[in-house]
Amino acid sequence: MSDAFRKAMANKLPQLPRTKAPWAEEADEGQEELQEEEEEDGLGNLHAALPPPTKYGSTDLTPLSASSFFQQALEVTPSSSSTTFRVYLTPPNASNGKGKGTYLVCHHGAGASGLSFAALAKHVRESSHGELGVLAFDCRNHGKTSTAGPSSSEQDLSLPTLQNDFLALIQHIFPDAKESPSLILLGHSMGAAPILSSAPTLQKKGYTIPGVIVLDVVEGTAIEALPLMKSILSQRPTQFRSVVDAIHWHLTSNTLRDTEAARVSVPSFLIPDPSNSNNGGGGGEKQIWRTDLLATEPYWEEWYIGLSKRFLEAKCARLLVLAGQERLDKELMVGQMQGKFQLEVMPDTGHYLHEDNPSSLASTIVQFWRRNTRVLVLPPKIGQPGVPGMKPNNIVKRVGED
Repeated sequence: MSDAFRKAMANKLPQLPRTKAPWAEEADEGQEELQEEEEEDGLGNLHAALPPPTKYGSTDLTPLSASSFFQQALEVTPSSSSTTFRVYLTPPNASNGKGKGTYLVCHHGAGASGLSFAALAKHVRESSHGELGVLAFDCRNHGKTSTAGPSSSEQDLSLPTLQNDFLALIQHIFPDAKESPSLILLGHSMGAAPILSSAPTLQKKGYTIPGVIVLDVVEGTAIEALPLMKSILSQRPTQFRSVVDAIHWHLTSNTLRDTEAARVSVPSFLIPDPSNSNNGGGGGEKQIWRTDLLATEPYWEEWYIGLSKRFLEAKCARLLVLAGQERLDKELMVGQMQGKFQLEVMPDTGHYLHEDNPSSLASTIVQFWRRNTRVLVLPPKIGQPGVPGMKPNNIVKRVGED
């Protein structure tokens, strides 16, 4: 919420009238005449008729395939659901001889998709040498996930629905809790709510949850920013000339800061504009947002109320990763002083910190995973076989033994 909150505060400043130098009046009149002449000649529409660029300067912004970041793409329809989820998967190495392995299960925020974790998944695999698997998915009304039935069902992003979807997906992919790999649950922004609500339920069903990870959301600051969110969202473009144009906007507006991450994730945030499309295809179609975020307003409060409490009450290791300008609320501040969770702050990143600096975040996550899944082997007790330096026939008695 950090970038959004800062922009919202800036928007509170009064809108001052535009001014110009006295000597600019003659130049402005000449510019207006030139513009009128171009319109008469039909040159004013020339820019709109040109195909959208695939490069801005020397930077290639053509979309990237998910196959370079995940090993598998699945269509999963849980038996108890009318929703078909798009799942992106990179399994842990099966030949490492270390049990059933561990998956990092990622839930994205509102308006994003499972591919927002693509760059992170690539770096997690490299940093863990393939030992930590990654599972990400498009939640309801996002990306390539589809829901049968009325549109109201598709657009239902209430917390109970998100939680039920998450639990149904996990139990469908890993039906046997005893044979399931251990699962580290990660949620970004809105995605933190369903993963924190689902962790206790999964543990009761017998799943091993070594830890939960929350990315850049704090209950206090999130709720403070909610009254300003409509103003922030209304300032976004409503459509783009092409997918490449949308990638360019995300980078130049500092919504995203890593070019590779933007090239793989941004296309999944969009769909072709059904009312005004270019028949040429090839990524040149006009694009609109896949998810109408303003329509999700009724659910904003329930995503964040009680978030800090659920995080601190999680019966596993806890990691909170924030962008540089974020701050803790009172409940989390007390919890941090009591050592209840690990806090990491990533400077020079925005709200999408997992896309802005995926390599640094991957290193933090892999260290968190190793620290909380390592098996602690205690040395044998004195007098038991296997004590270093003890001969097999030596007898050692405890004090008070005959």
